[in-house]
Amino acid sequence: MRYIGNKENLCDKIHYTLLSQQIQGESLFDVFAGTTSVSQYFKHKGYQITTSDLMYFSYVLQKAYIANNNTHPFSTLATELPHTPHKLFTSNLEVVLSFLDNIFPVEGFIFQNYTPEGTAHLPTPRMYFSNENGRKIDAIRQQIELWHQKNKITENEYFVLLACLIESVSFYANVAGIYAAFHKKWDPRAVKPLTLRPIKLLNNHKENQVHNTDSVTLLNKIEADIFYLDPPYNARQYAPNYHLIETIAKYDNPSIKGVTGMRNYTEQKSLFCNPNTALEELDKIAQQGKYKTLVLSYNSEGIMPQEAIIQTLSQYGKVTLTQFDYQRFKSNNNGESQTKKYIQEQLYILKHQ
Repeated sequence: MRYIGNKENLCDKIHYTLLSQQIQGESLFDVFAGTTSVSQYFKHKGYQITTSDLMYFSYVLQKAYIANNNTHPFSTLATELPHTPHKLFTSNLEVVLSFLDNIFPVEGFIFQNYTPEGTAHLPTPRMYFSNENGRKIDAIRQQIELWHQKNKITENEYFVLLACLIESVSFYANVAGIYAAFHKKWDPRAVKPLTLRPIKLLNNHKENQVHNTDSVTLLNKIEADIFYLDPPYNARQYAPNYHLIETIAKYDNPSIKGVTGMRNYTEQKSLFCNPNTALEELDKIAQQGKYKTLVLSYNSEGIMPQEAIIQTLSQYGKVTLTQFDYQRFKSNNNGESQTKKYIQEQLYILKHQ
């Protein structure tokens, strides 16, 4: 899924930079897990992974990709589902997703609040999902919850299915990458029938830990060779940009407001989005964290100045800075060809004294 600050395309460069400075280890704490792309990368490299994030949808992805080591789930459920003739499946996960893809539609919370038909009574009907896909999302989400309540699936399997839904939804949402607003006209991909896509599962044979909380509260509990920090860069809070994904993940029928149907995110605000508190938070992590190496991903347009970051981190050891060009995150291209613009991605590495 598209996500502000997603490091999926930067992981190789991050790893190479660490190796070039003879930095290795057996454990990594991803302090702002997000989509878990960095955690997945280092899990694949054999690290024991710990993750945390304030967003619940991130916790779902953490549970599915990081905590879960079962690469062949649904051995029980797959045998209980109706057989689909003339269809070949390579895994039990595909069997389950095929069943969900053909489930009877339901007009639930997503349909009622984020589709044109469900919000026809509003001055500006919401166009996040087509009517058909809104019904399908509700049906799938409710079926997953029902299986979980009836113990038809394990906790790991529950989060794997939620992760498949979250990852798939982003391909059919009528948005420009983030969910703070919807298009007033239909994006061609948004009107296609939603089809669930299986996620890739990995077993690193390690006991990985995941959390859904402010990582600062975990500093006295977690010890890792590497602390990896990818905090927000600017004043734009992440929570409102992913409010709809958060609602699908929680499916808690929240009170919503405004043209976009925003849920309350007061408890999910990051102090890294405030220029008056960002450096203080960085200092707190660098000072209190139990690590050998701290790696901070940032960029040249962030609210924390480069000199201030180096000064803050240098209190606790030797700091090096590596920079490379990185394409700016664009949430408004809508499939149109636009001039590529680059920013300087910054990698601060603190070797703890």
